This record gives sequence, C-alpha cells and structure tokens, in this order.
Amino acid sequence: MARPTSTDIPDVIETYLWVDEHDWLKALHRSPANNSPQFRVPDLLGACISIVFGDDDPSGRIFGYLSRELILRDPQTPRRQERMWREHFALLQGQERMWREHFALLQGLQRSPANRYPHPSFPMDQLTTACVAIVMADAVTDARILDQARLNTAARTGRAPRAIKQGGAS
Repeated sequence: MARPTSTDIPDVIETYLWVDEHDWLKALHRSPANNSPQFRVPDLLGACISIVFGDDDPSGRIFGYLSRELILRDPQTPRRQERMWREHFALLQGQERMWREHFALLQGLQRSPANRYPHPSFPMDQLTTACVAIVMADAVTDARILDQARLNTAARTGRAPRAIKQGGAS
C-alpha cells in the first residue's frame, strides 16, 4: 500500500480552543468508547460543530452562549492549539458546499451582523469553543458525538454527501 502524499491528505486549518473545552475533547478522544476507529480531536471538534449547526438556530445558540457565558470568563484563559477539518471551519462561515460547509458556517458567524459593530466581536477561537461548550452543556452522549464523527468522515470521503449537516443535539 502506498503512503499518502500531501495531496491525498484533506486540508486542515489551525484553530484554538479554550483549555476546559480542549481537555473535554481530549478526554473523549481517550475514552474507551472511542474505538474502531479512534477519532482524533479534529474529528471530535467537527462532530461538535455539526451537532450545533444541526440545531434550529445555531447562530442564536452560539452568540447566546458567547454573550451570556464565555464573555464572563477570564479573557486570559489559556487556549490550546488544535486542527480542524476545513469543512468544519466552513460551517462557521455560511457556505453550503460539502467540502467547505463547516468552514463556511464558522466564517459566516464570524462575519455576521451579530459579530459586528455595535455588538462585541468574537474571534474564531471563541466560536469554536462555543460549539464544544454547547455540546457539553447539552450533555450530548459520547455515542452521539462519535456517530456524528463517523458521518462527517464518510461525507469527507464522498461516501455520504449530506452527512455533515445531520446535527442536532440529542
């Protein structure tokens, strides 16, 4: 079997997560439930983004969390660098194409009127942290997150073209 080349590896982008949410994802990564395959943090982060964006009002939930909860946390809270699949970043930007879906939704939130003057401006690390925090607060089961990671992986490889927006907290 040939080793993958850099052109075979899907694009990822760098992001940051606040330490509590990063530690929660790392614990899920190490969980005995996460096996066959074992999903890594970019897959788990993407699953959280998909679940939140599957809700009826993802923008309202995210900006609600940011303006009620995250804004009250210490702004000097440490962050951990992490990678996420480009399509998950697309969700935050608002585009609807499969490969760029998560990227578009996240960037769409970042560029939305709710994130412009006169409102506070929340950077990308806070948007991604909010997605994980919402999944944590909703007590979404590990099985649900891992199922979403499977759907996202299948979608990324072309096996399930609409899997990324399955979403919905349950």
